[in-house]
Amino acid sequence: MPMQVVDHLDQITAGLRRMDDQLGGGKLLDLVHQHLRYVTGLLDQHSYTDAVGRRLHATTAELLRLAGFISFDAGLHPRAQRYWIAALHAAHTAGDRALGANVLGFWSCQAKDIGQVREAVTLAETARSGYGGATPAVTAILELRAAEAHANDHATTPARRAIDAAFDALTATTASWGPPDWCYWMDQAQAHAQAGYCYLKLGDHSRARAHLRNGLSLQDSSYSREGALRHVLLATTYLQQDRPELDQALTHGSRALDALAGEVDSTRCIGHLSRLVDNLRPYRRSTGVAKFVDRASPMLAGMT
Repeated sequence: MPMQVVDHLDQITAGLRRMDDQLGGGKLLDLVHQHLRYVTGLLDQHSYTDAVGRRLHATTAELLRLAGFISFDAGLHPRAQRYWIAALHAAHTAGDRALGANVLGFWSCQAKDIGQVREAVTLAETARSGYGGATPAVTAILELRAAEAHANDHATTPARRAIDAAFDALTATTASWGPPDWCYWMDQAQAHAQAGYCYLKLGDHSRARAHLRNGLSLQDSSYSREGALRHVLLATTYLQQDRPELDQALTHGSRALDALAGEVDSTRCIGHLSRLVDNLRPYRRSTGVAKFVDRASPMLAGMT
């Protein structure tokens, strides 16, 4: 089997990743499954060189990683973990430590979202220590996973150090080779968004707001789901500060709702929206808050 076949397979995988960025939702999982079955069929039924075999196993690992993330985004947490366990095995067979570390990073992201904070820290630190490469984007991804885990554990110093290390990595120019395609999403906009999330968890609302604003101003407009999430987080900074600014919170909450009511299907983002709505309920006597909660209620009812 020629290496060009694997190149074409990876192009399809890249397209699936970008569809997930724009649309989200578990329905995409069917397409990922079809592609995964085709790739594993090639592994089982064809002959190839060792180099091609490693690439095919890496392609399999990335598809399993993507299937895990889609499942996580849809709220299917045990299924996501099963995919990631299989992805780790495939990445190990491929000899791709960066890909394996990225899988652990996504698993850490899930763990902190479902309240398994110590597990999130362990997974993120294992990912960070297991990757000794020099690709700036991969380093930034792993540092920010660690930052998020530590922020959820209310560990300010390690969280801030990891944030600083991520931005340092993104500005580095010492890499002698390009990043793997799967880390295309890590850029300044994403780094600012994740830093904003961390500072929100640490209770530093002004710094969180500055980073989240940067994340929104720099983001690619096709990243609809991330835009919705950033608006929810920005709204939360205005609501949780010492003197809540309801108008600002409602403005950004409404922008998130617009995106989620349109083309984005993400149980994970709706979960963040649900927490925002819960935090707004004490202000229900406000006409603006009442209208926002009423508008959000049908979407939140779909979670049950």
